[in-house]
Amino acid sequence: MRFRTLLLLLLAVPLYSQAPLRQTIPLAENWKFTKGNPGGAAAPGFDDSAWQTVRVPHDWAIAGPFNPAGSAETGKLPWQGEGWYRCRFRAGDGWAGKRVYALFDGVMAFPKVYLNGRLAGSWDYGYNSFFIDLTPLLHPGADNVLAVYADTRQHDSRWYPGAGIYRKVQLIVADPVHVGVWGTQITTPEITPRHAAVQLRTTVHNEGDRTESVSVQQYILAAGSGEILAADSAGCPVKPGETHTYEQRLRLPEPRLWSPETPALYTLKTVLRKGGVACDEYESTFGVRTVEFTANDGMLLNGQRVQLRGVNLHHDLGALGAAFNRRAQERQLELLRGMGCNAIRTSHNAPAPELLDLCDRMGFLVLDELFDKYDGKADYLPGADFTAFADRQVRHFVQRDRNHPCIFLWSAGNEIGDVQGNVNSGFAKLQAVVQAFRSYDPTRAVTLVCDNRDAAALRHFDYYDVISYNYGRRYALARQLAPQKAVIITESASTVSTRGFYELPLPAQKTDFTGAVQVSSYDLNAPWWAEVPEDDFRWQQEDPFVAGEFVWTGFDYLGEPTPYGDWAIAERGMKREDLARSSYFGIFDLAGLPKDRYYLYKSVWKPEETTVHILPHWNWPERTGQPVPVFVYTNGDCAELFLNGKSLGKQCKQPASENSIERYRLMWPAVPYAPGSLRAVAYRAGQPIDEAEVRTAGPPAAIRLRADRSALRADGEDLCFVTVELLDRDGNPCPLAGNTVRFRLNGPAEIAAVDNGNPRSYAPFQSDTVQAFFGKAMLVVRTKRGQNGSVTITATADGLKAGEAQVRVE
Repeated sequence: MRFRTLLLLLLAVPLYSQAPLRQTIPLAENWKFTKGNPGGAAAPGFDDSAWQTVRVPHDWAIAGPFNPAGSAETGKLPWQGEGWYRCRFRAGDGWAGKRVYALFDGVMAFPKVYLNGRLAGSWDYGYNSFFIDLTPLLHPGADNVLAVYADTRQHDSRWYPGAGIYRKVQLIVADPVHVGVWGTQITTPEITPRHAAVQLRTTVHNEGDRTESVSVQQYILAAGSGEILAADSAGCPVKPGETHTYEQRLRLPEPRLWSPETPALYTLKTVLRKGGVACDEYESTFGVRTVEFTANDGMLLNGQRVQLRGVNLHHDLGALGAAFNRRAQERQLELLRGMGCNAIRTSHNAPAPELLDLCDRMGFLVLDELFDKYDGKADYLPGADFTAFADRQVRHFVQRDRNHPCIFLWSAGNEIGDVQGNVNSGFAKLQAVVQAFRSYDPTRAVTLVCDNRDAAALRHFDYYDVISYNYGRRYALARQLAPQKAVIITESASTVSTRGFYELPLPAQKTDFTGAVQVSSYDLNAPWWAEVPEDDFRWQQEDPFVAGEFVWTGFDYLGEPTPYGDWAIAERGMKREDLARSSYFGIFDLAGLPKDRYYLYKSVWKPEETTVHILPHWNWPERTGQPVPVFVYTNGDCAELFLNGKSLGKQCKQPASENSIERYRLMWPAVPYAPGSLRAVAYRAGQPIDEAEVRTAGPPAAIRLRADRSALRADGEDLCFVTVELLDRDGNPCPLAGNTVRFRLNGPAEIAAVDNGNPRSYAPFQSDTVQAFFGKAMLVVRTKRGQNGSVTITATADGLKAGEAQVRVE
């Protein structure tokens, strides 16, 4: 009865005000940028007319050029240096008496923020979000100049970090009495089929000059319909300069639970009133679910075991660099979901908040990781107070992310040698970070990702909740010492390969790499510390207490091109100019094209969908009559292979084999090459389930374009990824083709980037031409803001029939 009466009272008050009480204004357009550090660049009257006009998010280094003599570990791109951004905006007359904040999702690195020539604030960690109160320096009813200085020279990195304002910037304009930035915490401490208790903590600031009678009204809305499902109101006086936290509990009837299969979401509408008049309002998204880690049954989501089939993702978006783009991130998740992936680890830093929004909506579990190391990679400099640094970083990270139902576990760091070994006060640092996590979110477990097996004897796992280890079954000792704790393989495989490249003979050892500076796609190579995928599949079978795995990595990324990174200069006698600029670890290449491994993972992770995949290609004119190994990835038990219609026999998986590979892939080690058709028919329980075929291709004759979507938004940010394939005259893909392809666009769109997935290529990403790599390439098309119409994309190459695709911009 109380809820019904309260709901009727709250419904008597309009839920939405006529004019927005809180303005959130994106600052994306018309930024001016220059590299270097010109004197006086913060001054309002500084002449920036010669600077480059850019759109934020912006990565100043991705345009290149590549430096062949640069470090391969960080992508050979010019990310180190200084840079300035300037943005002129008009502050409305109504902003007088308001509080105005600038919210930065990420600036690489050590940003200093100026407004109208004066320092408004600064930050350090390039991956973490921060906000600055601009109010004291703002000129309401006039033009204002926001200037941001970024300096990456002290940032340390093991991969390409990007540079500049690489994530979005927003202005928040609010009443002096307002909910703080990231000021709402939503938890669900009690969940039954009949109801869920939704606990709310709302932090309210009174930046005015008098005591106000403040009430907080909360409404839980159904997603889509906006129906009010629960409501509550709480109030008390708040003195000037005071911050007050309101605690409320709402009863949500018959909650729909969030899970990867059914990612149900709710909206919390918060309305703040002072003296009975609405003064602030905004919406938060949340989900209802339970997470439990068990000693012997992995992780339980809503009481049911969910095996983590995850990947690690670095923050770069391939040819787009570190500049965040929502569609590019969404596409990555769509591709991963297609092979059965259900989890993401944000290796090894705070992600863009939009990634978490997408994971909430699309049903991906997230291991949210804040740090790589506690050093210059986190922009922690010698001499700084570590406890204060850790508390500040964790506070921003957790308060920003804590309401996302997709997050099931916090990570305090990755492979930190001094922490695992308790060197240089390692355990004290770990304790400070973990305590900060628990302080700002006592509802989730915390882990530390480890790689030193023997250091477990020091029992660092006593400081955190879940045992997480990378590679080689290194969790064994920690499991033996703490059998009551759950275990996750946080980095698995690290298998390396180049899409479309096959090299014979097959490697005798996983570390047998050649001078090709490419890695064979037979999926048999890995660094000394790592393994092939099947080893991790097997360990999870044999150790059912393991909650799952996160493959290193979902996509190739810029930098860290093991085994052809900087260390290969001394170890392999290579020249720096011959090294690669991007990794080989990905299940997808840098352009987002699937490697053969995609089908191996799909065959295990998505058994409900039939998979039959043959490798390698079947163009080996130099090996006529000589043996060529053929592998088949399938979720069937067996497969029969046919060459030009003649059976080469049936192979079946060997579930009890001591050789992990034989459990999960089918192999014909010596098929005498003859041009024509290679066909595999897969079987399950003796019945055929599907087949696949590869054919010998003739010379390239035509270009085929395949756009990933046909309708785009005219917002200046939406992207279309166009796969480029070279075909022979019969329409067969040409697996060895390397023709140069030129692009022309007609309509309201522009070329954002090109790529071909070649880790060795030093060609620019921002170009209207690309060389096909093993028969394929990628074109990324971006819409123009406010311009609608049809876009015709044409691809040409000398001697080939042109390819064409059309998309609509609306």
